[in-house]
Amino acid sequence: MAERNERVNVIGGGLAGCEAAWQLARRGVGVRLFDMKPHRFSPAHSDPNLCELVCSNSLKGAGLDNACGLLKEEMRRLDSLVISCADRTRVPAGGALAVDREAFAALVTQSLRELPQVEIVSETVEELPEGISIIATGPLTSGGMNGVIAGLTGGGGLHFYDAAAPVITADSINMEKTYLAARYGKGTPDYINCPMERDEYDAFWEALVTAEKAPLHENVEKPNVFEGCMPVEIMAARGRDTLRFGPLKPKGLRDPRTGLTPWAVLQLRRDNAQGTLYNMVGFQTNLKFGEQKRVFSMIPGLENAEFVRYGVMHRNTYIDSPRLLNRDYSLRSRPEIFFAGQITGVEGYVESAASGLLAGVNAAARLRGEPPLILPPSTCAGALTAYITDEEVKNFQPMNANFGIIQWEHIKIKNKKERYEHISAHALEDLANCTKKS
Repeated sequence: MAERNERVNVIGGGLAGCEAAWQLARRGVGVRLFDMKPHRFSPAHSDPNLCELVCSNSLKGAGLDNACGLLKEEMRRLDSLVISCADRTRVPAGGALAVDREAFAALVTQSLRELPQVEIVSETVEELPEGISIIATGPLTSGGMNGVIAGLTGGGGLHFYDAAAPVITADSINMEKTYLAARYGKGTPDYINCPMERDEYDAFWEALVTAEKAPLHENVEKPNVFEGCMPVEIMAARGRDTLRFGPLKPKGLRDPRTGLTPWAVLQLRRDNAQGTLYNMVGFQTNLKFGEQKRVFSMIPGLENAEFVRYGVMHRNTYIDSPRLLNRDYSLRSRPEIFFAGQITGVEGYVESAASGLLAGVNAAARLRGEPPLILPPSTCAGALTAYITDEEVKNFQPMNANFGIIQWEHIKIKNKKERYEHISAHALEDLANCTKKS
């Protein structure tokens, strides 16, 4: 156990920062967790609690045939606070793990407040505190911390633009024009599906690609947009059928009323436990609010949709991790400084929390003079770490959890689901072996 006067600073109360604080505290290390809320909010935040989910309420696939599902299971086995709280506040979402976002944030906050090792400091950090620190300020880092990070990294910051999808009230959805189903019947039929015939889709597409966009806060003509959070209007502009192979993909969503597969389908996913709010899956957008109301109301079932949150677009910041970070998430030039979360170039809620978990574990190890926990690249968490710290990666872009980056012994299994489950089984076995040695 660490001495009571030993303390690590964690800057940022998002998924990565909260997970890092939890891991430190569970190892007996004192933590000062800095977060500017509730005294100050970024353009994307509104909940005074820590660990606010500002975009989707989904933590993506739950099964072991899904890379993010594997990552979540690895984190469960590493005593993750974020995954534990997500499991306890989940809402129906077919084969995905989705949460009641307000209950989730409240539970994470309560769990940290109950730990005597954790001191939550509600203030904006403008200078780096003394001692071992974990910088988990997130993709909207601004003000003094931007300057601190620029100084630490030699100005090697990159950026891209991220977008959030709208949320609507359940009772404003015209259920006579929709049906309940999960893609391919996987899981329970928890999604509300809005089917579109070809003429309806064509009219919607025309309106979408000609709709007026909201101005960005910075003078950027062609923002660098991460593919995984592509605004729907930018995606649509790539071609008339692009959406039909993306967020409006009808495959596996046969309409039980007709027995036919629609031309296109918008899925709505429950956003809270009560089922009073639904978000538009894959419909991140930067359209003006009035345009969102006009264009999205053309979708069958949403003629009278009541929008409680419109989609927004904001700048995300991340560092050039392949040139800057060690595999324990510490800075090569300043090993007492760790980074975690989306600022490292991992992309996604679960991925951010996983990096915070490992940064917290390794900051505790650094404090005690112990060897770091470096997970093998045959695990999902280890593969993500290896990718973002790989100096061979020249054109560095944010990375989600995926089976393509996981190293495994290639056995010829033609069925993709079985192949992914095989990879996951080996990953969990390697995780167990690695953690036994640490």
